[in-house]
Amino acid sequence: MISRRTFGKVVGAGLAGAPPATFGPLNQIDAGMLNIGYVELGPPRGRPVILLHGWPYDIHSYAEVAPMLARRGHRVIVPHLRGHGTTRFRDAATVRNAQQAAFALDVIALMDALGIDKALGTAPSPASVTTSRRRRRAPSWTRCSTRAG
Repeated sequence: MISRRTFGKVVGAGLAGAPPATFGPLNQIDAGMLNIGYVELGPPRGRPVILLHGWPYDIHSYAEVAPMLARRGHRVIVPHLRGHGTTRFRDAATVRNAQQAAFALDVIALMDALGIDKALGTAPSPASVTTSRRRRRAPSWTRCSTRAG
């Protein structure tokens, strides 16, 4: 059996290769208790699509897909989830929470900050749990699953 420490070293070594492909300028916006880093592609009035990355990945998981959706006329939003990339807590005293419900509230806050009422959303498992919870809290959210298998 492999220990967590060894697993972390192996994953870290695999991720430390070539720098990730870039696919758009990184923006920052205050959204709820976070300052969220995100990439936005496509026309501002296009149908919004929010792509959530899974763990241990980041927004670069969508470096090939996001531009394709943008070319089809979608407004594509790819945020760094809490604890990833350039997303930061706005107040150092805020309690850190990695529950799926917290991620869902982050997406709601991001949509509010960007003026998005309704969006398509997708996420690989287990981030798809976040999209499901987000949909329950705000029925205008439409979930598109990318679960494999």
